[in-house]
Amino acid sequence: MLLRALLMTTLAGLSTGLGGLIVLWRAPGERGVSFALGFAGGVMLSISFADIAPAGLAYYRLCFPPFGAGCAAASLLLAGMAAAALAGGLLPEEDAALLTLACAADEEIPRMLPGPAAADEAARRARALHCGLAVAGALLLHNLLEGVLTLFTGAADPRAGLRVTLAIALHNIPEGISVAAPLWYATRSRAKSAGAAFASGLAEPCGALLAYFLLRGVLGAALLNGMQLFVAGVMSWVSVAELLLGGFSLGQGRAAAAGFALGAACMILGIAALA
Repeated sequence: MLLRALLMTTLAGLSTGLGGLIVLWRAPGERGVSFALGFAGGVMLSISFADIAPAGLAYYRLCFPPFGAGCAAASLLLAGMAAAALAGGLLPEEDAALLTLACAADEEIPRMLPGPAAADEAARRARALHCGLAVAGALLLHNLLEGVLTLFTGAADPRAGLRVTLAIALHNIPEGISVAAPLWYATRSRAKSAGAAFASGLAEPCGALLAYFLLRGVLGAALLNGMQLFVAGVMSWVSVAELLLGGFSLGQGRAAAAGFALGAACMILGIAALA
């Protein structure tokens, strides 16, 4: 039973890598990256506020009066946002070192473009790299908790576990796109982009194993709901402060807005269809 649940968790996580592979058929340009960043922002905000937050609020309503439940949920969301803001300061700034890293895989740019154009291209790649690192970190935390959820659901009820696995696998595909697209634009490295998407997906079985062997004695509904709301706050901050801002900063605001609208619509439809 446990082995089957772990297999479900692994398959759900690997779908993130599948999303990463989709964008590697063709190197994205500025419009494509802006669209992908907006799409990822729509996906992550929808997951946070249309899926995780309502479930967490419903749980706390069983424990507290309405205002207290709202305060508990809002506090955890704000704590996640604050943590994401602090963590963002730990990422490399868009200085010369980051510009060098962004262009390391494409040394032809300085020779093909005049000086100012090359500098602008390097700055755009640096911004995309910053966004890719931020979303990869946020999804790593999110996928760790998804792994816990999939494992324990599948172990308790295989049919319910299969439904959860399918739901998570489907929404992990656009998550993989959101990791790989900006990283490939920044580094021009298929291996690095796909590897980052697969690594964020493999956090799901890792989280499942960690919870089973280390946390199963203390991991209850209260702790799991609290952690999910915290991570929803992290993803919300990254969606706005990194993904949407990054999409608009590339000078393709319409593409970023269109991506956001499509990402939000697709995820709302997915949540409704797989509920």
